[in-house]
Amino acid sequence: MIKQVFLAALLLTASYGYSQDCQSFFFFQKNKTIEMSISNKKGEPNGKQVYQVSDVTIAGGTTTATIATEMFDKNGNSLAKSNSSVQCHEGTIMVDMRMMLPPRESEQYAASARTQSFLLEYPTAMHVGDALKDGNLSMQLNMPPPGAGAPPGPPGPPGFGRTINMAISNRKVEAQESVTTPAGTWNCYKISFKCRMTVKNGVPFAIPVNLDGFEWYAPGFGVVKSQTKNSSTQITSIK
Repeated sequence: MIKQVFLAALLLTASYGYSQDCQSFFFFQKNKTIEMSISNKKGEPNGKQVYQVSDVTIAGGTTTATIATEMFDKNGNSLAKSNSSVQCHEGTIMVDMRMMLPPRESEQYAASARTQSFLLEYPTAMHVGDALKDGNLSMQLNMPPPGAGAPPGPPGPPGFGRTINMAISNRKVEAQESVTTPAGTWNCYKISFKCRMTVKNGVPFAIPVNLDGFEWYAPGFGVVKSQTKNSSTQITSIK
């Protein structure tokens, strides 16, 4: 599920590349709603995420959009809700990497975690062969000892913390391709990336999960499709 939600959350890295007016970008228009379908490696439906732009503010030349996210399973049952944000400055979109966590994790960490987060950038203009900036996220949540039953709060004894680390690297613009989804057809840049995620639960080591893949980014719109060997996402509805 981490793989699927990570890819779905990549939708929110939308940039309207060639315009300097952030307010004209789709994800900076209040009350806009977008739906992203999630499929497993066999192409079978496995759920969806719905994003709504709940607020837009402008300060110091930077436009910030608050995004309300809700995740559903393949039967249409709501699984989790969370809030995240996207920023725009002079046409460059900057995405807080907490948006790339599963909504259930994002909701839990928002109130009690210590976070060191990087804003992942999508530049105003792209060209085939360009290398895009890397991104890193580190989050630590203090938890009580097993059986204590207390909610997250002050630090507990050593070894009872939970840490998530995510590193996105080797982002490269590979090609230009036309992509069609149920929501429309776009001329896109195909971007490759490597993603390494680790989660530690009170132990001194963690097994990394590699989430390498591709995304298809439409200038003037955003990421309309993403894919790894285990799952894929695509935009299906815009309201």
